[in-house]
Amino acid sequence: MFSSRPAVHPVEAPPMTDAAENPQGVRMKDLPGMPGTRGGLLLRLAQFVFAVSALAVMASTSDFASVTAFCYLVAAVILQSIWSFSLAVVDIYALLVKRCLRNTRILSLFTIGDGITSTLTFAAACASAGITVLIGNDLNICAENHCASFETATAMAFISWFAVSPSFLLNFWSLASR
Repeated sequence: MFSSRPAVHPVEAPPMTDAAENPQGVRMKDLPGMPGTRGGLLLRLAQFVFAVSALAVMASTSDFASVTAFCYLVAAVILQSIWSFSLAVVDIYALLVKRCLRNTRILSLFTIGDGITSTLTFAAACASAGITVLIGNDLNICAENHCASFETATAMAFISWFAVSPSFLLNFWSLASR
């Protein structure tokens, strides 16, 4: 009968272009704060400076070792300062030789390390803040202790955590967008 038949219409192939004009994969730009950038180096240096200052202030008191939370804070900021200093050295090297640090393995290492150190620093700062509030407000024994030093060290640990959080989030975002 009169059934329609499929018709094939030729379609022209798109013109061949140069690979330099249209790259196969589009890469994300280096955002300020990512590893191997000046912003990343500044974040690492801020993490290091505030972690070391928290350590120095806490170690300047004689009775921090009597409270477990303060010992935990000292251990956490020591780990944070070592991690931040070593990654700052890597960032300086990457900037000097103009290397890109967007390798998946490197980003995985940075992300896991930043996640662990930021979690430890935040937990230690929260525990120290709780003990500081207990000593200062609830027990009212600040005259016998170094409350100002404890509060300063806790504040420096929180600021160090604030500096490591963007590094972790940028590394995680860069790793997840692969």
